[in-house]
Amino acid sequence: MADLEQIRTRVTLTEHEVINTHSTDFPGNYAGYDDTWSLAKFEEKFRVNIVSLEGSELEFDMVGIDAAIANAFRRILLAEVPTMAIEKVFVHNNTSIIQDEVLAHRLGLIPIHADPRLFEYRQEGDDEGTAEDTLEFHLNVKCTRNPQAPKDSTDPDEIYKDHKVYTKHLKWVPLGNQAELYSEGDIKPVHDDILIAKLRPGQEMDLKLHCVKGIGRDHAKFSPVATASYRLLPEIVLTEEVKGERADRLVRCFSPGVMEVTEENGVKKARVVNSRLDTCSREIFRHPDLKDCVKLNKLRDHFIFSVESTGALAPDVLVCEATKVLMGKCRKFLSELDAAADTEQQNLR
Repeated sequence: MADLEQIRTRVTLTEHEVINTHSTDFPGNYAGYDDTWSLAKFEEKFRVNIVSLEGSELEFDMVGIDAAIANAFRRILLAEVPTMAIEKVFVHNNTSIIQDEVLAHRLGLIPIHADPRLFEYRQEGDDEGTAEDTLEFHLNVKCTRNPQAPKDSTDPDEIYKDHKVYTKHLKWVPLGNQAELYSEGDIKPVHDDILIAKLRPGQEMDLKLHCVKGIGRDHAKFSPVATASYRLLPEIVLTEEVKGERADRLVRCFSPGVMEVTEENGVKKARVVNSRLDTCSREIFRHPDLKDCVKLNKLRDHFIFSVESTGALAPDVLVCEATKVLMGKCRKFLSELDAAADTEQQNLR
């Protein structure tokens, strides 16, 4: 029974393979266990713990769910939480060495600081846009020589003016009543120092840009996250006491902070400090006298999420928005099931 419990709740790392990776979260899979799903059991087990939230990065634990749900959150964060991004580039003048198509692609990938929840999706076929669904930026930069530059200087930053085009040169132009709804600091590129192009005297850019609302499933530029990933919580179990020189070697087999050597009555002993920091390298299996001293597992229903926002929305807001998207999908699925059941009932009459 103990071995069966291990299989139910743990993924095991052995020397040459990873076992028990298949999903078992359904009834009747293990004799003697009632794995039927119920809301009460789910509420008892499920929890979300915020581990760290610093700037654009969030790490949190989601415990008590199946891998399918965890992966649904990841995919929604990547592809279905909307953001604002540059979609249309109207080129009035571009004499730089960057072709119009390449320039438009570079501009589209610039993250825009604007709350997408305040805007609507642009209607198909609408080229102009409205204040409800479009943000307009202008980019007008011309490179000239600096008459004050030292004669013997060869530094482009000294002898040229505006020879580097940055995102700070993008100027928001309010449409309709946008100036009344948003302040200038609300609508801007996330970073001012993203290099767009380099110019030389006589070269210039004169562009009009339209930002619209979209999702990463349509184009990667709309994805709100730089990274969104998860991993299972590692578990390291010592099957015996490891002492002396072996303890030092054991600690070196793991990432810093995972294990430490303590001293009791002049004898060194290894102990597990924080298995969460382990990268599961399985270095331990290269040591014949140590590989049987440790069991390497991962908790099947404990997911460590790492979310890094591009800056349009805070990472904790993105997780909340992803939850709303998932809830909407569940409601739609349930309504379709009800509709199918009603149709079947009518056909049986």
